[in-house]
Amino acid sequence: MRNIYSSRPYAAITAIGGYLPQERRTNFDLEQVCDTSDEWIIKRTGIKERRILEAGLATSDMAVMAIHDLCTRYNKDVADVDAIIVATSTPDVLMPATANIIAQKLNLNNVWAFDMNAACSGFLYALDMGASLVETERYKNVLIVGADNISAFVNIHDRSTNILFGDGAGVIWLEPSAEEGIIDAFMQSNGDGRDFLNIEGGGSLYPTSEKPFNQERSYLKQDGKVVFKQAVQSMSNACKSILERNQLGIEAVDWLIPHQANKRIIDAVGKDINIQKNKTLTNIEYRGNTIAATIPLCIWENIKQIQKGDLLMLTAFGAGFSWGASLLRWMI
Repeated sequence: MRNIYSSRPYAAITAIGGYLPQERRTNFDLEQVCDTSDEWIIKRTGIKERRILEAGLATSDMAVMAIHDLCTRYNKDVADVDAIIVATSTPDVLMPATANIIAQKLNLNNVWAFDMNAACSGFLYALDMGASLVETERYKNVLIVGADNISAFVNIHDRSTNILFGDGAGVIWLEPSAEEGIIDAFMQSNGDGRDFLNIEGGGSLYPTSEKPFNQERSYLKQDGKVVFKQAVQSMSNACKSILERNQLGIEAVDWLIPHQANKRIIDAVGKDINIQKNKTLTNIEYRGNTIAATIPLCIWENIKQIQKGDLLMLTAFGAGFSWGASLLRWMI
């Protein structure tokens, strides 16, 4: 359990924002470029379309627009931000960090900003770290961004990946609270999945300067069967573990908000942990898998259903493998 020292504040989410690109990539669009069909895609994934960022823009642009959305909706002043953590697997450039670029675009000159890459689990990892910064009173106003321009790394002709992934950005504002906010986090990872879900090119092992550079290494690769099995098992176990650690039954959870990777994975996790179907929030049908952005975007788009005081359980699984679950009390 968090906050074992009663004199320390809780970290609470006090605002949320999101951004989705305008361009849509439908299943019918994909039928034109590879051997697939709308019926097949919906049956296997539950996805009908996904958003695609326009050429000339990058992950930081989506993040900035999501932050502007947050500030407008909740009357927040971005000048109050003193820390930014960006969860992304698709930085604008290898160096500097996308968080630095975002700070510059927001005219923040004295802010602690850095990136975190835990793939699809990245938002939960960043949320846990951001909560710790607030709870220890080192920082008061922390932005946690989940943003990915993953379409830039998808081979449009590869139906094992092109049907799944879309672009987007979600952001939450963390600040101190006397009331319970972020309750607990259960995060784990290993290196067992590096061969089953990856983008190999562009790092120090396979740099773009390599002659000749293998273009195939720059695309996202996935072994769907392995990832599916591991995702269901890991997310379910993480949810059960965090509930047990906090001495809670599944009936105490008002909303399960899982990583939006695949509708069949979402359904399998819900069944495994025995949560009522109407307590699971999704937006995968028209968004696809937006990597680190899926959970904040799902909350953002379902915000009218969530009431202040509701207990939320978030869970995710990503490349690495990495996975986890978080418990929080909704304070907005």
